[in-house]
Amino acid sequence: MMKSTPSALLDALSAALGAEGVLTGAAVRERAASWIDPTPLEALAVVRPRTTTEVATVLRLCHAARQPVVVRGGATNLVQGTRTSASDLVLSLERMTEVTAIDPVNQTMTVQAGAALQAVQETAARHGLFFPLDLAARGSATIGGCIAMNAGGVRVLRYGMMRELTLGLEVALPDGVVLSSLNAMLKNNAGYDLKHLFIGSEGTLGVVTQAVLRLFPMPQAWFTALLAVASFSQVTALLSLLQHLLGASLTSFEVMWNDYYRLTTTPPALSKPPLRQDFTYYVLVEAIGGDDKLDRQRFEEVLERAARNGLFEDAVLARTTQQRADLWRIREDSEQIERQYHPSFGFDVSLPLSAMEAYVARVRLGIEQRFGREARCWIYGHLGDGNLHINLWAPSLQPEDVDAAAQLVYAPLSAFGGSISAEHGIGLEKKKYLPLSRSPQEIQVMQRLKRAFDPHNILNPGRVFDLDAEDDR
Repeated sequence: MMKSTPSALLDALSAALGAEGVLTGAAVRERAASWIDPTPLEALAVVRPRTTTEVATVLRLCHAARQPVVVRGGATNLVQGTRTSASDLVLSLERMTEVTAIDPVNQTMTVQAGAALQAVQETAARHGLFFPLDLAARGSATIGGCIAMNAGGVRVLRYGMMRELTLGLEVALPDGVVLSSLNAMLKNNAGYDLKHLFIGSEGTLGVVTQAVLRLFPMPQAWFTALLAVASFSQVTALLSLLQHLLGASLTSFEVMWNDYYRLTTTPPALSKPPLRQDFTYYVLVEAIGGDDKLDRQRFEEVLERAARNGLFEDAVLARTTQQRADLWRIREDSEQIERQYHPSFGFDVSLPLSAMEAYVARVRLGIEQRFGREARCWIYGHLGDGNLHINLWAPSLQPEDVDAAAQLVYAPLSAFGGSISAEHGIGLEKKKYLPLSRSPQEIQVMQRLKRAFDPHNILNPGRVFDLDAEDDR
């Protein structure tokens, strides 16, 4: 089939979605490229469907016209997954935000993909339930985006990633076919579990329009502490002890290296240092419980045992909800890096806990040798699940240095059995480095899946990997 003209496609989309459903011209440029890039959005148009049927219509028309489509949720993606050009059509799910069902008995929620993560959390809480996925962009990150990226966040240690929290999906495929499998059961081995093809696929195989999410009973109490630790061997021993003694009640084990803690507890950052700023590591520990008095006593007894074992040097415990929020703000205030140091480069990697100390030492040495002794390297992460975030800045740093910086961070990972992406995905930014973490055979299978689902390569084209030109037809 021959491609239709852009004007003919836009006319057809307007007829299907209504005038408010298709934005062009100045209405497109009024939008920012992303949450971190305030430059005007470039796109042929922004289409805003309200239903799965309308999403399917958009994709069917674009499939016939061979029109590239970039899916957009909260635009909080960190690997240029939502970057567009003037010839791309943006498919925004901003008008698909409804919670369509909540089932307190089976502890599930059915929600449209454009709903913000925070809205889902708050809706669950009003029913005495808990949706455990949490990350700093909770106010703008959407459920569809979280599914597409297989988001992780700060409670993976206890609840797993988005893959473990998604029971069923409704997906519009690139040709407009709707795959509706809004399964609400934990166990369903009736053939292939197709939802896993779309979770973490970065929107390259289909557009998630609705999801059935797994909920949990709302914890009755939260116990949070910030610990100062002198050595990495203490960090790993501390994690092991807490896992053994707290078991499933341990939800978070976040570690900040000294430079990061100093940054987020020194003006202009809003947080004041609750512990001295001269320790090597700072560990934010959180656990949940069903009885505030008994479980708090248990939490504190476990910390006392860790102190007797010499596993930390100093500690502060949150006694109020505000104190808990204050401790978490120290960990989550990573925007200080971009505000105070620009340009800076951020990386998201994972590797075995036993390899982290040696890996970090190698990365720091490489950064100093390449960018000078004045270079800064802020490291923090979800250490309980092996995820590190590494941010780099140097006085001489230029945007064109990003590849040299990436090589310093990514190249050592193979020797340590690590991955170039723990939770941020690949997008456009990391695809040239994908062979460092995936074999040629794995990438070939991914490409086969892409060709099978999207033979014209219209949906989020160029994300994760490239297809040969002969396949883009």
